[in-house]
Amino acid sequence: MWTAVLLACVGCYALKLAGLSLPERVLSHPTVERVADLIPVALLAALVAVQVFSSGTALALDARVLGVAFAVVALLLRMPFLVVVVGAALVAGLARLV
Repeated sequence: MWTAVLLACVGCYALKLAGLSLPERVLSHPTVERVADLIPVALLAALVAVQVFSSGTALALDARVLGVAFAVVALLLRMPFLVVVVGAALVAGLARLV
């Protein structure tokens, strides 16, 4: 187990070092900048999807899905962020009660 942890540490360090070693002209390329701006959004979306649609190793469609659906609709309607968060929590809570 410790071998896997140490290999992961070395891999992460090497990846970080590779990113720091790139020349400035590569990093300032418009395509690289566009992709770099979108990577955090994609990672966050993947984390949200895993937390909402899974329960252990199984697919779960429960109150969390209704809460996220409310949040998506509220964001599309450009509601304030606090309304989105509180509304999603209320919808999920009410769905669990039912």
